[in-house]
Amino acid sequence: MLTYDVEFWSIRQRNRPKPFELRWRVGERKHSKSYKLKTQAEGRQNELMSALRKREQFDEETGLPVSELEVLTTPSWYEHATAYVLMKWPKSAAKHRASIAETLATVTPAFVSSSRGAPDPATLRRALYGWAFRATEDEHGALRLRHEVEQPPADVAAALEWVEKNTYKMTEVARSERLRAALDAIAKTLSGKAAADNTVNRKRMVLSNTLRYAVERTILPANPLGRVDWTAPVRDDEVDFRYVPNPEQAAALIGAVRQLSGRGDHLAAFFGCLYYAAMRPSEIAALRAEDCTLPKTGWGELILAGSRPEVGSGWTDDGKPYDQRGLKRRARTATRSVPIPPVLTAMLREHRERYGTADDGRLFRAAEGGRVRSTEYCALWDSARLKALSAKEAKTPLADVPYSLRHAGVSLWINSGVDPVEVARRAGHSLTVLFRFYAKILRGQQDKANTLIEQALNRG
Repeated sequence: MLTYDVEFWSIRQRNRPKPFELRWRVGERKHSKSYKLKTQAEGRQNELMSALRKREQFDEETGLPVSELEVLTTPSWYEHATAYVLMKWPKSAAKHRASIAETLATVTPAFVSSSRGAPDPATLRRALYGWAFRATEDEHGALRLRHEVEQPPADVAAALEWVEKNTYKMTEVARSERLRAALDAIAKTLSGKAAADNTVNRKRMVLSNTLRYAVERTILPANPLGRVDWTAPVRDDEVDFRYVPNPEQAAALIGAVRQLSGRGDHLAAFFGCLYYAAMRPSEIAALRAEDCTLPKTGWGELILAGSRPEVGSGWTDDGKPYDQRGLKRRARTATRSVPIPPVLTAMLREHRERYGTADDGRLFRAAEGGRVRSTEYCALWDSARLKALSAKEAKTPLADVPYSLRHAGVSLWINSGVDPVEVARRAGHSLTVLFRFYAKILRGQQDKANTLIEQALNRG
């Protein structure tokens, strides 16, 4: 209970190792503290009386003024961040769990109060990302932090012990200079380069939500992030179309995958979906035979209803290395219709006839029936580049990752004159994202539109 009813008594001297006793009363409770020197007792008495003169209330149970009580009871950043992880874990998707851990592991070094005895940065990040900010169930089914359930390696345990003792209290974290240092940290990759805009925005949102949770817990009066004057470094997120394969190159790369091996032949249609339907790998991994309308001639159609994003087994509830989700940034039951050209229709028909489906109807699967791993199709892609591209082209970033095929597919649609709204719908983009990443191509389409309008005006 807080009260202004505080009374101080004179310092008395007793025959004890600490002879000078400071005595005071808060409400109905008496408090005392002994010191070796009288000046120490007088100094402490002056501090308490100064708080009372500033109209601070005192806590009856501890005898402390509110300002000292807050410092005593305020959790550290580390304590609060781990509490946030446990709060968010049950209802978060596996990808989002990993994103939260990645963000908190990035900003926590900005909130340490000392560098004395600090572990090396790589060990600290491994400890934070893999152990401090990852949750798991104990033998009784209760959700706890991973390092409380499993025994971490010695260097990780030492790093966690150090960071637990050396992070600022939340009231200190709320200072502008601390938050600005954290924002600077999320604006860079591990290699020190500028992070992509969407990465910075995603991590800033996690940091903001963590601080907002401190408001919910009445640790902070308001979210302090909004008052920090900080702007992320400018970065061009537009796709570099010098390195996006053209239609001939895309077809050659997919053909090279087919020629590599039996496994390559099995996954040729996987890459076909990336290019001809501009699908995401996670959407292709969830594609079922019943989602496909594949006539013998002409255009077909895919009804996309879900995705299987690849994520480490430590982030999922069932221990699988992937998560079963709806479409990206869509309601769980939402679907997306994607018309597919005859070339992809034929590829998928052939694939279904030759390889059948998994037990759950999926078209593409690993040898054991699980999700096709990114390591597998990326390795095939690296080999296909060497086979399909010239030696000079292979040394450039041209089609350096399989995702380049999705960029190539969207670019083809735009260059073909498809309305941007329809392009965004088929690709599962928002118009904002489409215009940000494909601005150069869309500006070219505006020039074509201007020419058509001018011709119509001249005819008039």
